Amino acid sequence: MLFHIAATAVLTNIAVLEIYSYYEVSPNVDIHLLMDESPLHRVFVYGTLKRGEPNHSLIQDAANGYSKFLGIGRTVTPYPLVIATRYNIPFLLKKPGFGHCVFGEVYDVDTKMLNKLDELEEHPAFYKRSEEDILYAPESKAKSTDNFEEVSTLIKVWIYFLPKFKASLLESPMYTSYSNEGSHGLKYCENEESTIRPEDLF
Repeated sequence: MLFHIAATAVLTNIAVLEIYSYYEVSPNVDIHLLMDESPLHRVFVYGTLKRGEPNHSLIQDAANGYSKFLGIGRTVTPYPLVIATRYNIPFLLKKPGFGHCVFGEVYDVDTKMLNKLDELEEHPAFYKRSEEDILYAPESKAKSTDNFEEVSTLIKVWIYFLPKFKASLLESPMYTSYSNEGSHGLKYCENEESTIRPEDLF
């Protein structure tokens, strides 16, 4: 009698596990495909990649990979955000504690899109991408920058910095956020044929 009870319990457990496995991973799902799927990377953009700015089409283009706008971000640490070179390019200089806490946009991107951004920013030869803490809030909550700290949370993101630069760049006007249409009047004019001269920055 005990043997029959034990056998029934074992068979019941096996049946439950089989049902659980069926619903956890459908037989129509390729396990290897799931394992190869690109993970998402969180990126903070502060310049020409933002919505409404000259290079935003790159991050919008599905041919470059996946991207999703998440909300507004602000660096926890002040950095110098300057506009420099004859092409009026916005640069975030790797000089922590100098300048302002900088506002930008936060995106989730897949590995393909991250590689495309690395290519645009010439990481790590020119810009260098590093993981930093920022304050983040959905756009619906970030109606005003005055109360941003109250509505935001701390997250880690990738940010592209200019690690090497001329000391004279620190004498340039510094901004809390970038817009190509800003009152600075410095219109971005870089294109595929243009090249930044090393002497402009280093």
